[in-house]
Amino acid sequence: MSDIDTALSQLLDREAIRDLPVRYCDCVWQGDIDGLVKLFADDGVFVIKMGDKEVRAEGRSALLDFYKEGTAHLPRPYIHNHVVDQSDAKNASGRCYLDLRSAKSNMEWIGAGFYNDRYVKTDSGWRFASREFNVLRIDEGPGSDES
Repeated sequence: MSDIDTALSQLLDREAIRDLPVRYCDCVWQGDIDGLVKLFADDGVFVIKMGDKEVRAEGRSALLDFYKEGTAHLPRPYIHNHVVDQSDAKNASGRCYLDLRSAKSNMEWIGAGFYNDRYVKTDSGWRFASREFNVLRIDEGPGSDES
């Protein structure tokens, strides 16, 4: 593979990886639970960490159940400052920051934190191997004191 082909491949991979969190937020906004789950590898994991408290969903079935409940709270995520580090042709990690608002509560700000992501390239393209939401504050929904 030429240097240009290698560079192009790396850029296309990076763009596909950067697209995952964007699609994730779009699926949350649209209430597209199946779309959310398809963004994860078959054995994908989602974790919410808040201090010493942890909520975890692992595998497609658990993710489906988790997101059905979690999106019922009508969260509206806004992500920014996405950093991607590609370790090899099939693995990468990243981090992006989150401000969370509630469509149930007149779009009031309800939380903030950051995602630590691990990405894996599958036969279907890049997917989340794991997505860990580190909560700095959350007022409603999974991970809050009300849950």
